[in-house]
Amino acid sequence: MPEASQTADVSTAPDPGSHPAADAVPRSSAAVGGPPGATDGPPRTADGRSRTADGPPTAADGAPGAADGPSGAAGGFPGAEGPQASPGAPDEHAAPYGRPGKPLAKNPFLIGLTAGMGLLTSWALAQALVTSRSVIVLVVVAMFLALGLNPAVESLQRRRLARRWAISIVFGAVILFFVLFGLAIVPPVSQEAASFISAVPGYTQELLANPTLKELDSDYQILTRIGDYITSGGLAQTVAGGLVGAGAVVFNAFFSGVTLLVLTLYFLGSLPSIKDYLFRLVPSSRRERTRGLGDEIISGIGGYVAGNLLISVIAGVVTWVFLAFAGVEYALALALVVAVTDLIPLVGATIGAVLVSGVALLQSGTLGIACAIFFLVYQQVENYLIYPRVMKRSVDVAPAVTVIAALFGGALLGIVGALLAIPVAAAIALIIREVVIPRQARL
Repeated sequence: MPEASQTADVSTAPDPGSHPAADAVPRSSAAVGGPPGATDGPPRTADGRSRTADGPPTAADGAPGAADGPSGAAGGFPGAEGPQASPGAPDEHAAPYGRPGKPLAKNPFLIGLTAGMGLLTSWALAQALVTSRSVIVLVVVAMFLALGLNPAVESLQRRRLARRWAISIVFGAVILFFVLFGLAIVPPVSQEAASFISAVPGYTQELLANPTLKELDSDYQILTRIGDYITSGGLAQTVAGGLVGAGAVVFNAFFSGVTLLVLTLYFLGSLPSIKDYLFRLVPSSRRERTRGLGDEIISGIGGYVAGNLLISVIAGVVTWVFLAFAGVEYALALALVVAVTDLIPLVGATIGAVLVSGVALLQSGTLGIACAIFFLVYQQVENYLIYPRVMKRSVDVAPAVTVIAALFGGALLGIVGALLAIPVAAAIALIIREVVIPRQARL
């Protein structure tokens, strides 16, 4: 018959002949419900089996079946009364509404929804970039001009002039250039336009008196149809629409110019803080090298802009001297046109030469031919003598790379892209030379 657990007696010695263990449990003095005085028997468990000193460890010794184990009884002995939960059975108290299902990470509907949202987000970002393209171009050009004017500002700062005063002087020179350009261009254009308008009646009478036109009018009623078009109001609507469109173009150009100047002034004033902020975004372990490369790129862009401006000024001054000596009308205005168009890489000098030669050709055939010969000779001098000497310290780009970069930039962003292409190509060449090639050499 199974016996109950025995009362511990720490004074009882082990039986002679037994094999005590290091963690042997002390003998019990008496069994509950057993014969009194039974102190020499082996200890019994709750189910009546004997437990010797060298037997398997019990729940009290930390064996499986303890009170804190998953299958232990309330009293810590194996086989004791009490419900035992199976390992795979759900815990009703932890999940009163049933076991949760599988996660939805591999659900086809969720994958499709995520992919669709990603596509919509990409499309929205692309549309936002396309819509704000003009603003992005203005910001990029303003930063480009600020980097180009920064060397002049730093040069004045090295002469112990405060940065704000240096910026004021440089920016005042830029505004003065635009004012002079407007004063040189607007009067000739307005004068020629007024002359053309006053000469329109004479041109009309000459056309009406032309015998060929009279013959065509008798065959096809050209003048009658033109008169009907004028009296019906179609010409007035066309002219009004053209005037409104031209006014909108002029207003947009003026607004963009003012915005560009304001952004350039802002970037020029806060350029040191912008540089420090951008460099702080780089990890500290690479910050010093990144700062060195960034300063080199900024110095190259500034040198390119300053060199390009210097080449344009030389072209404008030389052209003005030649046109004034040759007796071409509006020599200053035409020289400023050459200086502005010369800023455009590759094709700018050719565009300016064609425009000036055409205007001179309208005045005299000899002047037109002389201007064409002059620009042909000057462009050779500029390409092979002036340009290499001015640009050798600012940008280090191969001629083929320069041409390819200008073509890609012009195809992407027009004149602005052609202006930005060469310094961007120089920056990419610097990164490849200082970062990519040394890294490939270490592999």
